[in-house]
Amino acid sequence: MTRHGNSHPVKGPSQRQLRVGEEVRHALAIILERGDLRDPALVKTPITVTEVRLSPDLKNATCFVTPLGGGEPEAVKEVVAALERAKKFLRHEVVQRVNLRFAPTLHFVHDTTFDIASHIDNLLHQPEVARDLVSPGDELGDEPEDDEAGDA
Repeated sequence: MTRHGNSHPVKGPSQRQLRVGEEVRHALAIILERGDLRDPALVKTPITVTEVRLSPDLKNATCFVTPLGGGEPEAVKEVVAALERAKKFLRHEVVQRVNLRFAPTLHFVHDTTFDIASHIDNLLHQPEVARDLVSPGDELGDEPEDDEAGDA
């Protein structure tokens, strides 16, 4: 047993990282909702901030964003690029709303979890896959028996 070996599993984010990430996400959502940004890509598109992940030192924040209701890949890239251009302004506004020792550097990334979930849902509804998901009792048309009737 080594004292400094790699026997410890990788830990997830701390409570502080999660709490501050949620505060930053909420602040960004308010700023984007208010509409102070003048970039045409941001004015015409409502944006959802789905998650903010902070580094352990709270100096870097990865902000996962997606246009409301999805959108074309070109439009998504345009929105992320517009947010990257406006990140100095957004950083200043976040600092005004969230009390932190250091202002985190914001990095914007398109959140693909909704696309992946939709793809998985489509796969599960394909006839070939749905056939495999049916339980053996359902295949024969048998109704489940009530055990209560025989217990009387």
